Amino acid sequence: METIKKSTLDFLTAIKCNNNREWFIGNRPLYLEAKDNFETFVQSIINVIILFEPIMKGLEAKSCVFRINRDIRFSNDKSPYKSHFGAFIVQGGKKNVDKFAGYYFHIEPGKSIMAGGAYTPPGPWLSAIREKISDRPDEFIKIINTKDFIKYFGAIDGEKLKTAPKGYPKDHPHIELLKFKSYLVVNEASDKMVLNNSFFDHVADVFRTMKPLNDYLNNY
Repeated sequence: METIKKSTLDFLTAIKCNNNREWFIGNRPLYLEAKDNFETFVQSIINVIILFEPIMKGLEAKSCVFRINRDIRFSNDKSPYKSHFGAFIVQGGKKNVDKFAGYYFHIEPGKSIMAGGAYTPPGPWLSAIREKISDRPDEFIKIINTKDFIKYFGAIDGEKLKTAPKGYPKDHPHIELLKFKSYLVVNEASDKMVLNNSFFDHVADVFRTMKPLNDYLNNY
């Protein structure tokens, strides 16, 4: 059973406090050890996901894990490195983040999450989701009201429009669901949970519970 090591969280804590190139180069062995731990964990999670998402057969962690280097071109924060590890598990890997709903895994001291759904989907995809919810609301409502869905996620999350989206009346019976600009679910994990031997099973259960929502968002 794969585990997230304490040394991995310790590295992420350290880089947050020492976010500069000199420190990073001097502590590269710590980075490589933490990166290897994260990627090994992600690959094991991928192998479980393949059991209920056969389309992901052959997917490798390296195509899902994001680089630790930050893109600082358009940011006021010029810190060169992220203080977290993240991976987006989806068919084709992370390059398809705006094409399919998938499984996001994020390790960060005090802020670890498992998330999924459609994050700021492009216009045509978002329109298709809204149309599907409008035409076939019962299927969507059934998914988000299951016992395990509520247990792990509570409710759909995401930024919403202040008024009805174009083409829908303000008194539409499911207008609050149609206002979403993203259709997300999030499960948070404490550091204690992340380091627990049962964490792998927890992540697997969360992503398994997420699958019906992802299927609904992807099949349009």
